[in-house]
Amino acid sequence: MLEVRNLSKHYGSKQALNRVSFSIGRGEAVGFLGMNGAGKSTTMNILTGYLSASDGDVLIDGVDILTDPLRAKTKIGYLPEQPPLYRDMTVQEYLSFVYDLKKAGKKAQAKPRKEYLKGIMELTGIAGMENRIIRNLSKGYQQRVGLAQALVGDPEILILDEPTVGLDPAQIIEIRQLIRQLAQSRTVLLSSHILSEVQAVCGRIIILHQGRLVADGTTEELAGSLSDSRQIELELEGDRRTIQENLKKIPQIVEVSHEEGNLWTVWLRDAQDSTDTAARRAIFRTMAQAGCVLLSMGRRRVSLEEVFLKLTSQPEPTDGDEPSRAEQDSHNKEEEGQNDDSNL
Repeated sequence: MLEVRNLSKHYGSKQALNRVSFSIGRGEAVGFLGMNGAGKSTTMNILTGYLSASDGDVLIDGVDILTDPLRAKTKIGYLPEQPPLYRDMTVQEYLSFVYDLKKAGKKAQAKPRKEYLKGIMELTGIAGMENRIIRNLSKGYQQRVGLAQALVGDPEILILDEPTVGLDPAQIIEIRQLIRQLAQSRTVLLSSHILSEVQAVCGRIIILHQGRLVADGTTEELAGSLSDSRQIELELEGDRRTIQENLKKIPQIVEVSHEEGNLWTVWLRDAQDSTDTAARRAIFRTMAQAGCVLLSMGRRRVSLEEVFLKLTSQPEPTDGDEPSRAEQDSHNKEEEGQNDDSNL
């Protein structure tokens, strides 16, 4: 389980994170979204132990990464946007190197190295490629090797940053399927700018804006909270003018809009259930009498893109921006020596 409590981060006078809190349970895949500068990268760097927080707590399966980083990091598998691969090594050599670095062989009930790494390669779909030089693999297979290194050590939590960037459509589908499979027995936090990818893989979504958590829930919950319950979408066949004139005659309808093709949207005078029921009956009856065919009718669904844009459309104040690379590097130098072990 991953638990974040009142996480804040300051870079001098700039506040990158402001009291962010959330938790993710085992077997849960959660999408992590935010515009550039929202605090997403800062959060992930803190979660993986690359940065310290100004305030708050991060518990990795009950272990505080800020006070016991070495133990906490053994419970994390991290795949950054650019996989940390040594491209002149073979797949077997690289994973064996990671195995030693993470001291995977010292864990209780550890399998022999060769058998252990074979299981990870089979899980990530790179079995049979152990003797291939990494630089000669396709981008998709290099990404799989990156996922394999994140799994070495059997981490309870996987943190994935843009895992499908640069992949072709077929490779994206394969990686999505693999992440869904991995999420069945682990905690997965997936950061991506591709909203359709998050929606396809994750059952829950967290959105950051201006360093604050502005949304946390399923796609359906977020869409429902932002939907206008007065809107009904219609699919109608018939003369456009006839449809518009007859819809406007219905007393429960205050506005009619033709979208495209056979699609129409109407707005009701209020959001009461009785108004909605009466309007639906009137639409069905009126369209039949006008000789128009009603193909479908339902509440308008808000897309994840609309949810994201609505929650992140406010202008960002300058003190809420994430710091520049130079500012981060300067700040990181002050923290050198605090975290001697790095994640792969």
